[in-house]
Amino acid sequence: MGKRGPHTLIFVVASAFLTASAAHAAGVASSSKSEFTFKDASGKTQAASIISKFYPKKIEYPVAKIDRSMNPKLLRAATIAEERARAHSRERCWHYVKEALLAAGAVSSYPKTPYAKQAAQELVSSYGFKKLPVRDPFKAPVGSVLVYGDKKAAGHVEIRTRDGFVSDFKSKIPSPRPLIGVFTKS
Repeated sequence: MGKRGPHTLIFVVASAFLTASAAHAAGVASSSKSEFTFKDASGKTQAASIISKFYPKKIEYPVAKIDRSMNPKLLRAATIAEERARAHSRERCWHYVKEALLAAGAVSSYPKTPYAKQAAQELVSSYGFKKLPVRDPFKAPVGSVLVYGDKKAAGHVEIRTRDGFVSDFKSKIPSPRPLIGVFTKS
């Protein structure tokens, strides 16, 4: 047999289907409803499982805890950021987080640093934030600010919400960038 092209595969599948249909009409098909039997091109009886329902694997992400010792303005900042967030990134994460922190009163003035990866230093030195001993973004409390680094790019910053993360967009999962730290204030 020479080279097989895409049409050969279609022919083989169609032949198998027609053979199976003829076998079914002749009463040769399997009586099992979970299996479809047919004869292939060489005359050999084959069987294939019938999938009647599809159950997608649902991923359950942990829900964040609310830390009552944390400044309530940070909880408000998380809500504001969530209300203003877009469906997709506009690559303006630090701008949106700055706006939410300022609108909630969590910071006294608009932060000046241009890059998201610089947010950690500015939040600590100018606004009284403290770095939490948390390395897993899913364990960050609601309202905390997560700062991510990147050697060549601006980095990323987001606020933890009850069921995800928000900056200029909402996400159920945290950024894949290296986590610089999780920051909050009392």
